[in-house]
Amino acid sequence: MFLKLFLFFTLVPICELYFSIRIGGIIGAFNTVLIIIITASLGAYLARSQGFSVFGRIQEALSQGRVPGYDILQGLFIVVGAFALLTPGFLTDLIGLSMLLPPVRATYINLLGRYIRRKVERGDWVRVETNRYG
Repeated sequence: MFLKLFLFFTLVPICELYFSIRIGGIIGAFNTVLIIIITASLGAYLARSQGFSVFGRIQEALSQGRVPGYDILQGLFIVVGAFALLTPGFLTDLIGLSMLLPPVRATYINLLGRYIRRKVERGDWVRVETNRYG
């Protein structure tokens, strides 16, 4: 797990730097910075509007006694997508924007659901029943 995190936190910034330098060389440094600022603003706006919508659906489901599992996953992807858009760089912007587009987000949620289901069926993740008070 440490190796995966180490690679993630070293390779992603290196890729971001590489793409920023390459794109900056093509369109100029000012335009590159401007694009990063615009995508961060767009990410904040989309995350806020979609986040409030999902939060309302979660509250509605809870008030009706339903488990809002799908909406919670939507909220998770909205938060992760917003953070990715707020992170400077083109690679994270593409990933973040894809998480804020509802059709693509639905695909991510379905993939995550299948992954979790496989883990549970294989016994990799064991469901532990515990008493609420001890």
